[in-house]
Amino acid sequence: MTTMAKSPARAGRRPWLIVADREIRDLWLGGRGLALLLAYAVVLSVTTYLTATNEALNFLEQREAVSLTLQVAVAIGALLALLAAADAISGERERGTLEALLLAPIPRPAVVIGKGLAAVTLWLAAFVVAVPYVWYLGRGVGVVRTALLNGFLVGSLLSLAMIGLGLLISTFAESNRVSLSVSVFALLALFAPTQLPSSAQRGWFGDLLLRGDPFTAGLRYLGRTIINTRTFAQEGHWLVGPAIAAALTLALALVVSRRLRLDVRSRG
Repeated sequence: MTTMAKSPARAGRRPWLIVADREIRDLWLGGRGLALLLAYAVVLSVTTYLTATNEALNFLEQREAVSLTLQVAVAIGALLALLAAADAISGERERGTLEALLLAPIPRPAVVIGKGLAAVTLWLAAFVVAVPYVWYLGRGVGVVRTALLNGFLVGSLLSLAMIGLGLLISTFAESNRVSLSVSVFALLALFAPTQLPSSAQRGWFGDLLLRGDPFTAGLRYLGRTIINTRTFAQEGHWLVGPAIAAALTLALALVVSRRLRLDVRSRG
């Protein structure tokens, strides 16, 4: 932490870049990022194997296999980003290193931005891992380019939304266990609308719920662009919800970072 305090003056770098550099090194050189990616690759391997070994797949079902694998990759990638962000502040607080970080001559919003960027690298790495799986399943039906472009777009929006949410929860959580538990519960709540029966999705309220929930809207966009070969111009309205969620959670995380304290129970 003392080296961080001296780095801005010595290197003339922006404070958030210094924090990001430190956090990225801790994430990847410390082994946490690699362990999460390994588990991620195992899940994608199982999903790809189950879909690829179905010899009865026709042209349409191959598109569905690509859509399913990509949706799994995007959803779990966003989960990884959420877990990294949920550990950002509460993890420092629990390990007793937050005080040194707050005493460093670095603006507190810069701390949050740097930690958020480290979480972004986890999503980017997860997407790179997902590319060969999507290529393998989609190479025969001509949807690889469409799937990867749209998957990166949707995954980035969802990951940014989850990073903002994780940073918010981590800022107010007293321990890492609380932060991770609340974050996972929030993620499950966001997934709930995707399991609603079709009858509950009808009407203005059902449509509003589907569009307002970032995961439901984002995954529905992927399904329509890959399976139904729809374009961004036709289905881009489904991404309004994820974009608003990403902007709102990140903005709130930056606002509350100005009141970041060593003890969440302290006031003033």
